[in-house]
Amino acid sequence: MAFPDNPSPSTSAYSGEPHLQSIQMPPSPREESSNYVSRSHTSSSSPRTSPRGFVSQPSRLSVSSSSSSPSGSALSRFAPRQSAKRKKSLVAQRRRKGILIWSAVLAFFFLMNWWMFSRLQDPASHPRRVGLDFLRRTAVSVSNSSSILKDHLHNLTKSKRPHKVMLSRLRALAAHALAEAERKPEPLDLWRETLEPTTSWKPCADQCSREAIGGNNGYILVSANGGINQQRVAICNAVAIARLLNATLVIPKFLYNSVWKDVSQFSDIYQEEYFINYLKDDIRIVKELPVELQSLDLEAVGSLVTDSEVIKEAKPSFYVKKILPILLKNGVVHFIGFGNRLSFDPVPFELQRLRCRCNFHALRFVEKIQETGALLVKRMHGNRLNASLLERNLLGHFAEQPIIMKAKKNKPSKYLAVHLRFEMDMAAYSMCYFGGGKEEEEELEAYREVHFPALTHLRKTTKVPSAEFLRSEGQCPLTPEEAVLMLAALGFKRSTQVYIAGAKIYGGKSRMAAIRHLYPRIATKETLLSASEIEPFRNFSSQLAALDFIACAASDAFAMTDSGSQLSSLVQGYRMYYGQGNLPSIRPNKRRLASIFSRNATIEWKEFESRVRKLIRQTKQVIERPLARSVYRHPRCTECMCKIEKMTSR
Repeated sequence: MAFPDNPSPSTSAYSGEPHLQSIQMPPSPREESSNYVSRSHTSSSSPRTSPRGFVSQPSRLSVSSSSSSPSGSALSRFAPRQSAKRKKSLVAQRRRKGILIWSAVLAFFFLMNWWMFSRLQDPASHPRRVGLDFLRRTAVSVSNSSSILKDHLHNLTKSKRPHKVMLSRLRALAAHALAEAERKPEPLDLWRETLEPTTSWKPCADQCSREAIGGNNGYILVSANGGINQQRVAICNAVAIARLLNATLVIPKFLYNSVWKDVSQFSDIYQEEYFINYLKDDIRIVKELPVELQSLDLEAVGSLVTDSEVIKEAKPSFYVKKILPILLKNGVVHFIGFGNRLSFDPVPFELQRLRCRCNFHALRFVEKIQETGALLVKRMHGNRLNASLLERNLLGHFAEQPIIMKAKKNKPSKYLAVHLRFEMDMAAYSMCYFGGGKEEEEELEAYREVHFPALTHLRKTTKVPSAEFLRSEGQCPLTPEEAVLMLAALGFKRSTQVYIAGAKIYGGKSRMAAIRHLYPRIATKETLLSASEIEPFRNFSSQLAALDFIACAASDAFAMTDSGSQLSSLVQGYRMYYGQGNLPSIRPNKRRLASIFSRNATIEWKEFESRVRKLIRQTKQVIERPLARSVYRHPRCTECMCKIEKMTSR
């Protein structure tokens, strides 16, 4: 059953006004005077019967006053004019009533037409879901709604529903725009970085003028937490600390995480021997502690250092003052966690360059990952490889083209990679709302209680910002619907090949339907690889993430949906370091994007497209690393890269 937004005024249950025909309105003073004169005139011209039955003659005074008085004659003439006005008033009221009824009918017709159109454009969504949203709006706009409406709304709210697919109107407009864009050229800067015209950069973190150190002050152990990308940052920070303290680094260990559920260690992901040999002139690296130190109770002697004892992004001076004395006393320090525990400024030049050398040169994936990553890139590029500097670094000798492929002259096809950071852990941690109703709220809260108990405690004991406020501030991850609309607005054609990186998307197929509807040429590592090819990586989330890292870094264009993601940050930095200005990364400002999406019910496609392109053009422009920003994400700085001034013609 459908309910109109603005019920007809003729329906008393909605309007609160009675029918004009059913209630007798009291006569106005002028009407009452006219009725009285009319009755007096009628009675004066007919005989009156007395109470006793005698017929009395008409009074002369009465006849005289009614016939000869000027005022009586005027009132008699006024009566028919007043009656005509009443008839005109009734006709006008009926006309207005008819116009309102026809307006309501037309509004209902257009409403139903829009509803049917949105259903056609959104095959994945559930019909009852639209009814729910529509009834909610109606319940708000109609203050005196009937009890039937309220009961129906309550029943719909309690029923189980799939995740709400948002922004149906904009997606319908996007589908139309993409159909028209197939006949037009793509925007010129779609597959290019926005660079300063007078400068270029080249990688040079491998160059160094340093003296080897003996690592004589003791041993540094690191047990890194988080996923593969957080662990990568911890490794490079540990390398820098070992150099700073003249210590020997033990190959880092990876803590088991209840979210990632991966038992992989350093040698399962990175080439150990290559790592040790590449950095041998910077620091001394060993695989295990000496036997005499392995039995030492590090916690008892005070050599166990947790993240709670080291402030986030601590300065090098902290390690010299607080950690070096422990190292010299006990011969070993064990860092637990070590997530983002070294600042980016102020840091000595050579120490900063060492971090870049570790991240961009020393960490090479094992051959198993390189080989499978090469399959992903090759299949996305139309069975060809670019053999670029980036691919050679990522894939090793697997980046070399077979002789039969070198003979072919056709260029590799382009593809866009999107890191869709919309897994359940991200949705739960954000504390945002994504349209799934009470079921979604309970599901995410249950996940928070298990995996983020501190966050659950905070929600129960402290007033946290509302989901609406978080979204307006850009604190919520982009949904698949929002991500695909951004891509369509930027000008990527419907025929574009799209690689989707990420684990299991929260909301499943109903969420992904929006992307598949607009961009049917979607691929993932699961669809590109055969069962036997992906089998060695199953149940190893960090190794699967390494495959995504390779596919995203080697793509012709890369779009992230959450700029706070470590994978997106490291991929962006890798492309900036090795891309030679030809590998753009799309990083949306979520706060400004949320402001644009807030007008999704009224904004026209041209305006939406223009505002999104302007926003991305500003964030896409590559600049030198800002002060105190990560060298892993922004390597365009003299510590990591060499700046080349271009000659300008005069």
